[in-house]
Amino acid sequence: MIVTELVRERRRRVAVYADDRFALTLSLNFAREKGIHVGMDVSTAEIETLRAEDERRVAYDTALHLLSYRPRSEREIRQRLRRRGVGPEVIDETVQRLLAVHYLDDAAFAQFWRESRENISPRSRRLVRAELLSKGVDAETATSSVEAMDDEESAYRAASRRLKALQGVDEDVFFRRLAGFLTRRGFGYDVVRRTVERCWRETAGPETP
Repeated sequence: MIVTELVRERRRRVAVYADDRFALTLSLNFAREKGIHVGMDVSTAEIETLRAEDERRVAYDTALHLLSYRPRSEREIRQRLRRRGVGPEVIDETVQRLLAVHYLDDAAFAQFWRESRENISPRSRRLVRAELLSKGVDAETATSSVEAMDDEESAYRAASRRLKALQGVDEDVFFRRLAGFLTRRGFGYDVVRRTVERCWRETAGPETP
């Protein structure tokens, strides 16, 4: 077969036509690297080899792009590649490559996730553990990563960020809104009660009993 046309597509890809029929699409860089050009003689086997190698490259590059934003769990990478239409064997191969160079590490991801929650969006130890489990982190790793979390401190830091929005409301509204917020963050009843009472005392001033 002879390559008869190359058609530029979106996302830096190119459609390859052989004998005036669509054959496959390749990433533009990969096509250039392989020297794909009009007039090139290609066999059916070579087309299938190009297709398979391109899929592996796209899967790996996609995973690296996702990891460039933040650490990911192995399950997250698998799910995102699956949604991109990558086949199971290529997903397995991609994950193994990432594990080999330590770009994927569920223990490190769990630590990142916990620290991110503590610093940006405090919530209970129980809820953070549940989030880790939902992202595919095994139970032992998830439990170990949240052991050092202090729900009392986390609840107070979370509540402190809501106090500005509660300025001027009466005590009942203050208690109801702040307690609801902390409950949604996964904190238990006793922690919520103590935190809300502490914040009310600090907000209402020294004359409050």
